[in-house]
Order: sequence, then structure tokens, then C-alpha cells
Amino acid sequence: MGDKAHTHPGAAGRAQAADRPTSVRNVVLVGHSGSGKTTLVEALALTAGAANRAGRVEDGGTVSDYDDIEHRQQRSVQLSLVPVEWGGIKVNLLDTPGYADFVGELRAGLRAADAALFVVSAADGVDGSTRMVWDECAAVGMPRAIVVTHLEAARADFEEMTRICAETFGGDDPDAVLPVYLPLRGPEGPDGHTPVTGLIGLLTQKLFDYSSGERVESEPVGDHVPLIAEARGRLIEGIIAESEDETLMDRYLGGEDVDVKTLIEDLQRAVARGVFFPVLAAAPAAPGARQGLGTVELLDLITGGFPTPLEHGTPRVTTPDGRPRELKPCDPDAPLAAEVVKTSSDPYVGRLSLVRVFSGTLRADQTVHVSGHGLSDRGHEDHDVDERVGALSTPFGKQQRPVSHVIAGDLACVAKLGRAETGDTLSGKDDPLVMEPWEMPDPLLPLAIEAHSKADEDKLSQGLSRLVAEDPTMRLEQNPDTHQVVLWCLGEAHADVALERLRSRYGVQVDVVPHRVSLRETFGGKASGRGRHVKQSGGHGQFAICEIEVEPLPNGSGIEFVDKVVGGAVPRQFVPSVEKGIRAQAVKGVAAGHPLIDVRVTLLDGKAHSVDSSDAAFQTAGALALREAAADARIHLLEPVAEVSVLVGDDYVGPVMSDLSGRRGRVLGTEQSPGGRTLIRAEVPEIEIGRYAVDLRSLSHGTARFSRRYARHEPMPPQVAERVKEEARAAS
Repeated sequence: MGDKAHTHPGAAGRAQAADRPTSVRNVVLVGHSGSGKTTLVEALALTAGAANRAGRVEDGGTVSDYDDIEHRQQRSVQLSLVPVEWGGIKVNLLDTPGYADFVGELRAGLRAADAALFVVSAADGVDGSTRMVWDECAAVGMPRAIVVTHLEAARADFEEMTRICAETFGGDDPDAVLPVYLPLRGPEGPDGHTPVTGLIGLLTQKLFDYSSGERVESEPVGDHVPLIAEARGRLIEGIIAESEDETLMDRYLGGEDVDVKTLIEDLQRAVARGVFFPVLAAAPAAPGARQGLGTVELLDLITGGFPTPLEHGTPRVTTPDGRPRELKPCDPDAPLAAEVVKTSSDPYVGRLSLVRVFSGTLRADQTVHVSGHGLSDRGHEDHDVDERVGALSTPFGKQQRPVSHVIAGDLACVAKLGRAETGDTLSGKDDPLVMEPWEMPDPLLPLAIEAHSKADEDKLSQGLSRLVAEDPTMRLEQNPDTHQVVLWCLGEAHADVALERLRSRYGVQVDVVPHRVSLRETFGGKASGRGRHVKQSGGHGQFAICEIEVEPLPNGSGIEFVDKVVGGAVPRQFVPSVEKGIRAQAVKGVAAGHPLIDVRVTLLDGKAHSVDSSDAAFQTAGALALREAAADARIHLLEPVAEVSVLVGDDYVGPVMSDLSGRRGRVLGTEQSPGGRTLIRAEVPEIEIGRYAVDLRSLSHGTARFSRRYARHEPMPPQVAERVKEEARAAS
């Protein structure tokens, strides 16, 4: 790491399919929006020879050309794969969006990767969402390294940023987060700023100057020597503390000079085991330059220190009927077990599935079994079908380079899998398997939509089905109470991208309308009603009269019907007709058009005609009786109440609890959680938390999470209920 001679690899940098798992590294880039992940990927591709000095691939487009929406919105909105080759190793760089609304793409990248590269801006620091992802990686033992970017910013301070990273990511062991290079600064400019022109290798004690556009190695002189000595001693102690050689620390403290080769090997092993987290620096190449600052060192770390897919293991695998299945990790000759980590649509190729092969070998034109992912509650169909694989390719920008097969440990794109969706498992048709799905965030921001025109209405259903097939973090709801089509999203940016994709990709224009919650109605006290349906118009007429009493019941009782007619005032065959009419009217509502619940309706009396009475007449009379009872009664509007759990940093507990109270919420209690966080449990009317996903993110600076589930319906406050009734009357 740092002492190798490097030459421009040219065409060798353009990675194809790997020939063995040990020649693959799968790395996901993590960091907040604007931290420089995509720029870093392009710089690595340039250094590896996969792109030219203009950042363009050989057959057109740039490394980051992946989605037109990303160009319009000037931010990454989806996971993208950029494969490069370095020193005979294929490196699959998985670039993830940094914006919280696209955390589903981030989780897909974490699933497909074997190690994570945390990209931190020297100018902006570490945000709360990045800290949470670090904790997730720590929980599963994923190896990690840190790259500090934006060193050219006036307020950038590499040393301070390194200290912050050690405090933030090091936990109880800040010496596990240490720089392996220090910035080499050039002469002070007219503005007093000293630009970073290269790196100082702490282990090799070499200077690597990038100021000429080429990486030039030299020996340290002058002030560099004491600077190296202090930082190098701490780094060596940090490496030795995590060494598998338990005698090394005693030998080092005893004055033995540990050779550089041993230190580098121990560093690489500690990184691969996920117990040491090196900090590096990187910057894009200057115009006309061939290598970006720190990119050579970073590629060396990835290929030398990050684990191979053999060391990652395979997610839990079962047969479709749930029986556990053991597979040898990452064996190209084992049964096929692959997973769709991303689904997208290409205007020329059609549907493209980005697949990580965990076991076996996937071949072009092979017939595979597609098993569902258990997200039917989000509008995603579970699958259990055979499909023929189309062409296999490795992506680079908007280009697809054909490959004949993909071995265990590698990633590639699969064309024309018409039924497979993100999260589905691909396996042998004669040996179907299902992988345990990764955790998906719950979409909690509702977006109610309507087709803009009749032409759009005809295309809406197909467009929506394709949209949710691509994005398992989106939930499609056809609400039977409000009759609205609702897309549940992770945030406003997620919703904007969904609408844009419907319009530009699927040709469907929709209008966003106010989202309505499922209200209910009930009686506030006893009431009586008389339903009289008498008509005579030649031939058989219509005659039915019934008298009822309505009284409220406890929450959750539904509609109860009681027959207390005596003397045959309502013939026995027409009593069910009265009940049917009452229940039909209850579904329509009696005040503001919302279903009536939790009442007992008692049929007391009525009249019939020997010729003109009928089933239909008594149904109508029953409905009329219920409406008349409601006209003279207090009708309560019931609103759904949700149980809400908010996990928030201790610093924001007060503001969050105050905000919940302002939403008519009742705080039920709090619990301390690990990591300086508090779990707040509350009950809040659903009408008050339609935009809570957005508001909570703003309130907590993106560090809080919440979940919700329906608890019950309960009466609205009179002033709120009256406003809803007025709106209903105005709309009718």
C-alpha cells in the first residue's frame, strides 16, 4: 500500500467478467449527498484506465451517465455499478445516493457489497444518517474504510476531520480509526490557502506528489520527518493492537523494528476482518491530469485490504416451502443462488436486473427459477416461476458490455427478466431457492394521485406496476374506503422521482390530490327512525315501512342487527331485506359519507302489503330508516389513530415530544436505547401525521426514524369534525 510502482493500465482497466471469486472486490460507497461519491468513482475509473481524461468511457457517455432524472435533479437517485480493473482484480464500485429518500438504494448496495467506503467531506463533516449506516455495517461486521474528500475547500481541515471520524466511528476504540496517509501541502497561495498536492505515506515513509498530474514518489525532507514520526508511531500501535500475532506488540514495545511488509500485511488483514478502519484522502484529477490525488492508494487498499466474496458468506437460504438450505459460500460450481439487487428500465434493452451471484454460475440464455420476495403487502407480487435469462452484461455509464457468464461473487446486468423484481432470488429451475430479503425501510409519506386524462387512465395501472417493480421501498395502495390510488414514498424527493418516472419513462401524466384518511361515523346516543317507501305507478307498486332504534356500541363492535318485530308486522322473509338495506346504507355513511360502525340497529315494527311489498322495497325502507335516525341524532366522526414509535437522538427528544403534542398526540412513554437515543411511544391521529416523514427529518436533522401502525378509530374533536363535514357538503 503505497510502495508499489504504478503504470497506467489502459485497456486493462475496463473490467469484464471475473474468472474466480478471489479476483473480485465488491465495494459500496456511502456518504451524505454532496460528499463526492460519484466524483470519486469517476476519479477511480480514470486512474484505472476505464475512462479517459475527460471522464468519458470509450464508447460514449460518462461514468456517471445512468439516469436522465439524475442529470435534471443534479443528484444521484439510484444505485449504479461501475466495474474497473486494478492489478488483475475486478473492482465493482457501487455508487449509492446520499439523500435519505433513497435509502432503499443504499441498502441494496450494502446487500451486494462485501465492504464499504465511507466518503466524508472535509468541508461538511459527518451527518447523522452516515453515522447510522456505519452502525448498521458494524452490526454485521462489514469491513469499512473512510475517504476524506473536498480537500480543496477553503475551510477543509484533514487533521480535524480525522479526529471527528475517530470520535464518531471509533466508539470505544478511537485508535481503530487512523489515517494511513497525511496530506502533502504545496506552497501557500496569494489567498493564504495551502493546497493539498500529494500524500505522505506513514508506513512507507514516502512522499507521493500529484501536482504534475502524475504520481511522483520521493523521500521526505525537512518538516515532513517529525510529522511522519509522530503519526506513524500511533498508526503502528493501532495496527499491532489489532494484529493476529499476539507477540508483535511485546516485540514492538521492546524496541524491535517491525518491517514495513509485516505492517502492511497486518493492516490489510485487520481491514478485511472489520476491526481497523483506515482513513485516506482523495481528490479528482486536475484538468489534463491522468490520476486523481489518492486514487492509486485507494485502489491499492481496495484490492489488497478489502475482503474477497469468499469471506462474505451467503444470506440465509431456504427452499420455497421454508426448509433451511446450506450452500458452500461463493462456490462457482455449487447450485445457483443469485439475487436481484436493482431493477431498472432501459429505453433500448427493456427491463434490466442488476444481479449479485452468491453461489453457482449464471449463464446467458439459461432458464432460472424466480422466487418472490415477500413484499406483497407493498403491492409487489410474490413470484414462483421459471424464466429464461436474456443477455448478460457489465454496465459502464449507459453502455452494456456483453459477457457469457457470471460466477459466484460477481455482479452483472441481466436483460429481459420480465417477472423478476428487486429482492427476488434466481436459482436453478430444478433446485429452487429463496434468499432471506434484506431490511427495507417502510414508506410513510402518502402521495394520492389521479390520471390526468382518459388516455393516462388507460396506461396508469401498467405504469404503476412497473414503477413498484423497480422500487421495493414504494408501496402501492388502492384504498377501498377513500377510493384513492396512493403511492407511499420515503419522502418528497422520492415522490418527485416517482412522478417523473411515470411521466418520462412510462408516458403517464398524473395529478397529485390531497390524501384522505379513512374516517368512520357512529351515533352519539340513542335515536329512532322510520323508513317509509310507498310508490304506486301502475301494475305492482312498492310498499315497505319499518321502524328502527339505533344505539351506540363499544369500539370495535361493528354493526349489530336485532329483530324485535312481533305479530308479523314485517313478514319474516323481509326481515333480512331490512338488514341488508341498513348495512348497505351503513357502508355509504349517514352524515359525511364515511362508513358507519359500532352501532346496534333494532327493528321494532313495520308494515307490509300483500302484493306490493318486496325484497327491494324493504331494503330501501331500511336505508331510509337509518338516514332518518341519523338526521335527529348526534353523529360522531371517528378518525384513525396510529401507534407511533420514534427513535431519536437524546438531543432532540424535547422538540419531538413537543411536536407530537402539537399534533394532538398522546405520549405513552419513553425508553432509553443504545447509542444515546430514546424511543418515544405515542398515539397520534393519522390525519395529523400525513407529512410526518418530512417534518421529523427536518426536526431531527435526519437522525430520527419512526414507525406507525393502526390502533383504532376514535371520535374527532367537534371543531375538526365540523370542518370535515363542511368539506364533504361542499364537495357533494
